[in-house]
Amino acid sequence: MKQDIENRIALYALISRLMMVEVDEVFLDQIESDESLLSFFPNYRDWSKRTELSKKDLINQYYNVDFTNLFLMHLVPYESFYTRDDQMIESGGDNPVVELYNELDFRVELDAARVVSADHIGVELEFMYMLCMAQRKALDAEDKEGVCELLEVQRAFLKEHLLEWAPMFLINAKRESRTPLYHDGAELTLEFLLSDFEYITAKLNENCTPKREEV
Repeated sequence: MKQDIENRIALYALISRLMMVEVDEVFLDQIESDESLLSFFPNYRDWSKRTELSKKDLINQYYNVDFTNLFLMHLVPYESFYTRDDQMIESGGDNPVVELYNELDFRVELDAARVVSADHIGVELEFMYMLCMAQRKALDAEDKEGVCELLEVQRAFLKEHLLEWAPMFLINAKRESRTPLYHDGAELTLEFLLSDFEYITAKLNENCTPKREEV
């Protein structure tokens, strides 16, 4: 399970960063220097423009334009847009994810993240990253009960939040993307969220006593 949690931490860190703000050269170097990460971006890996232009030019001419199109202009990367009847973004304290974040001491600096609400896809993915980091600490401390509690929280958050709306956004993002980076990134994120939900469910069934349903 320890290698599993390291892989999950790495992937949540990667996709939350990709969905939060525009990429920079450091982020692209991180992907390109790791063959296992690069394998998740097959169209990006084989894109001819990567050999024709510098990273700086690719960022300015292609990636920033694509990010703006997908996350700021044409699509809406916020849970409340998909789940509220009026399709309004809930940026205040009434947003249900904010209460959950507060309970688990997860603070969202909206200005730093350049998002208008805490239910942005990048923030929700970062929350899953934080939960995985906490799970690693519990594993290191051999705290089985803590591990099980964190897996329960992760499964509930995926089921009740991310998987309720992110697939719709990611399918649209994949279709609307203009670069292989964001096309592959949207596909990776969708596939990983679905497989991670299955993984968590399996681990709970194998290693944890199911919580009794409250009547």
